[in-house]
Amino acid sequence: MTDTASAVREFKMPDVGEGLTEAEILKWYVAPGDTVTDGQVVCEVETAKAAVELPIPFDGTVRELRFPEGTTVDVGQVIITVGDPGSAPEAAAAVPAAPVADDEPEAPKGRQPVLVGYGVAESSTKRRARKPVPGQVEEPPASTYYAAAVQGEMNGHAAPEAVAPAPAPAAPGTRPLAKPPVRKLAKDLGVDLAAITPTGPDGIITREDVHAAVAAPAAAPAVVQAPAAPAQAAAPVAGGDARETRIPVKGVRKATAQAMVGSAFTAPHVTEFVTVDVTRTMKLVEELKQDRAFEGLRVNPLLLISKALLLAIRRNPDVNAAWDEANQEIVQKHYVNLGIAAATPRGLIVPNIKDAHAKTLPELAGALGELVTTAREGKTSPGAMQGGTVTITNIGVFGIDTGTPILNPGESAILAVGAIKLQPWVHKGKVKPRQVTTLALSFDHRLVDGELGSKVLGDVAAILEQPKRLMTWA
Repeated sequence: MTDTASAVREFKMPDVGEGLTEAEILKWYVAPGDTVTDGQVVCEVETAKAAVELPIPFDGTVRELRFPEGTTVDVGQVIITVGDPGSAPEAAAAVPAAPVADDEPEAPKGRQPVLVGYGVAESSTKRRARKPVPGQVEEPPASTYYAAAVQGEMNGHAAPEAVAPAPAPAAPGTRPLAKPPVRKLAKDLGVDLAAITPTGPDGIITREDVHAAVAAPAAAPAVVQAPAAPAQAAAPVAGGDARETRIPVKGVRKATAQAMVGSAFTAPHVTEFVTVDVTRTMKLVEELKQDRAFEGLRVNPLLLISKALLLAIRRNPDVNAAWDEANQEIVQKHYVNLGIAAATPRGLIVPNIKDAHAKTLPELAGALGELVTTAREGKTSPGAMQGGTVTITNIGVFGIDTGTPILNPGESAILAVGAIKLQPWVHKGKVKPRQVTTLALSFDHRLVDGELGSKVLGDVAAILEQPKRLMTWA
């Protein structure tokens, strides 16, 4: 028994970022029976901040993948087990044999149906209790239970008896049992813990119980509407076309939604606008593209807009601050970590360029190019999105003229850049077609008053109108 246990090592979901408690398994790069080496990437996971590749810290042969792709797993849960090369083939062979056990046909029904994309936490606890027993057929992997529960839920066959054996909700006046992260999740989703039937050991409410409570009301209308489907067939609607699609909000999108709500209702936003002639800036962009100092670098209007904002902050340093609610203090930042809002397939992220204020124009161009490329590839690290001080969002790339951007949490200001278009403009006393854009600056009115915000926005506009000020004001 000891030899068998020592031959199997468990790799747990690591803490891949500050304050993160869970991650979704996006893709497995290995399968049971594969040989792995120390440092080899075995899977890609998505946290609330970014997609991250996980390397395994030891050698061996994959024995079991505890969770399928698409499952959200708590930090600290075992996600893969690895056996020594000599013992791995036997362990791998035992995995597919498990479903033939006659004493476990009802296992899927005994588990609470959950939202697609969320696994069942109890499985790892039961599995660890049974493995040391010699000669016993191994319990099916978590993927078996997961697939059965999800398939039943998708087909509308979530049996009522699956909930019956579970403990009842907490009695009135008693405090429901749940871990702090689960309590926070319930609070964020607006779920009353006292109304939830716990499925965890000793009557503890699990993360899956909370998600199931959220999913239950949404699933109910589908059951009622199902019999009415034939009658609706005569309606002038294409057959098989769904009228609604429900998409679970998790990962980056979930974190962004929560952060934006918190920012919008915590920091008092003020937004100011200015329309400016950027014809000279656009000409400078074309000239810099031909400069040997920028060979191999990406030169575009965003580069000069970023430099203009950095210079405006240098001239008005009080705008670069943060509000410390706990200590009721304003924290002045003597550095600028410039955030650039980037739309990615996984949602909006805001990586930032560390110490952007200290970079030369070519260095800033290189940093911007790397930031954008990494974001598009989905490889932005959690660290790259932490510690930002001010942000630029370029909504002009979508053809939008202006907007009222919401502050990135913890930051004092965000600059939105609208589309640059040829427009009639009074230039030297005559109406001429000029390259014109609208800038919008949102700022935290606890930190930045109207005068300071106006000075910052006015400086940015003045620099873009006369880019030679990049030298004369520096």
